[in-house]
Amino acid sequence: MKTTTAPHSNNRENAQLQTPTDLDRKGVSAISGELRKLLADVFALYTKTKNFHWHMSGPHFRDYHLLLDEHSDQIFAMTDDIAERARKIGGLTLHSISDISRHQRLSDNNEDFVPPKAMLAELSDDNQQLTKFMRATHEVCDQYKDVATASMLENWIDQTERRTWFLSEIVGKGDPEI
Repeated sequence: MKTTTAPHSNNRENAQLQTPTDLDRKGVSAISGELRKLLADVFALYTKTKNFHWHMSGPHFRDYHLLLDEHSDQIFAMTDDIAERARKIGGLTLHSISDISRHQRLSDNNEDFVPPKAMLAELSDDNQQLTKFMRATHEVCDQYKDVATASMLENWIDQTERRTWFLSEIVGKGDPEI
């Protein structure tokens, strides 16, 4: 079995952060690049979910507040696994908040007030978009035969689809109180 190390844009780090892997160099670069974007999106979704959790109001406050807290815990739990997976295969991951900002594809929401129904609809849409990003990352993993990352993605896709389902059920029922 041939062992290679992933190329990095910074040769200084490459020598210090070499990780043995049987994945080919192009694969490590492609997969870790996708994981970097995915991690940025997960951090963006986590922050937005916590924002909406903190700023929830209305007659269903308690239920929605607790739901979003549960969702944010689940989303945050993915972050370390994503970053460590990139490192395990010899890639680099995010370094800072500005790095997150450069790589994220999901939009932020900085409004002072967002009605509860709009919050939940936006989070439903964002979770749906995250699922699409994960499926695209899975395709890259399949291309380079990275079954371990693909397996992790399959679990996260299921979790993300569940969050989308819960949120869309609340929003889609037309409850006049939300």
